Amino acid sequence: MEFRKRIEELLNEFLETRKDLFLVDLKISAGDDITVILDGDNGVTLQDCLDASRAIEFNMDREEHDFSLQVMSAGLSEPLSAPRQFRKNLGREIEVLLNDSSKIEGELVKVDDEKITLVLRYRKPKEIGKGKVDVEEEKEIPYSEIKKALVIIKF
Repeated sequence: MEFRKRIEELLNEFLETRKDLFLVDLKISAGDDITVILDGDNGVTLQDCLDASRAIEFNMDREEHDFSLQVMSAGLSEPLSAPRQFRKNLGREIEVLLNDSSKIEGELVKVDDEKITLVLRYRKPKEIGKGKVDVEEEKEIPYSEIKKALVIIKF
């Protein structure tokens, strides 16, 4: 069996036993360095990473195929990619870079399988007179228009 297919199969078998976890990314370099990035509905613990690592490592023969393996959780600096990741971050402020290179920041309020919905809050000049008014609007963004989405970290 092809090396990558075997890794994917072992990873999928592990994830079948842990429905709260999901795969964000799987990278295998030309030198067979494997990087697995996981996320979970309730976060990812060190034990979750160890369990995933064991599920792969204990079922592979290093005599047959030498490799290095790294299993990690998706950090705050990792872009959101799967609808499940967006759902996990409902209520948080996110920054979305669109395919046309424009950026939108807003609170993530709705997520479905085709799009996300942000609430944008900003101030704009009054139509009549001086001063500004607060504006709040919802904007739907299909996944197909999203180049990159990051959670905004506030301290």
